[in-house]
Amino acid sequence: MNLTEQIKQWFAEDIGDGDHSTLSCIPADATGAQKLIVKQPGIIAGIEVAKQIFATFDPTLEVEQFLHDGDKVEPGDIAFIVRGKTQSLLQTERLMLNIMQRMSGIATRTAEYVKLLEGTNTRVLDTRKTTPGLRYLE
Repeated sequence: MNLTEQIKQWFAEDIGDGDHSTLSCIPADATGAQKLIVKQPGIIAGIEVAKQIFATFDPTLEVEQFLHDGDKVEPGDIAFIVRGKTQSLLQTERLMLNIMQRMSGIATRTAEYVKLLEGTNTRVLDTRKTTPGLRYLE
């Protein structure tokens, strides 16, 4: 299964036929913007996947990117701003945040291990111990 198919499956599980609160409360023609603001220091990861999440759900969403996967981040940094239909922004938010938080956590922890091993003749390798449904990303 490729990433686009996986994203569609995640949306099917997360919102099914739509986020009914959003669809009933937010006018279909309303537009807005959202920022991804970093809350903790670390290594950010998942930006490219987030962009694909937005594009898969609503190709009209526009992403203005300030950071890149693998960048060191501090609280207050802005990774990107997404602009477009408010309904689309709200319906993509939870999936995007879940993926970004998980991938950034893994990247941050891995960077900590790499730093601890600096100067030794040891390397950090990947593992097959991953989460079903997230193996491609992890």
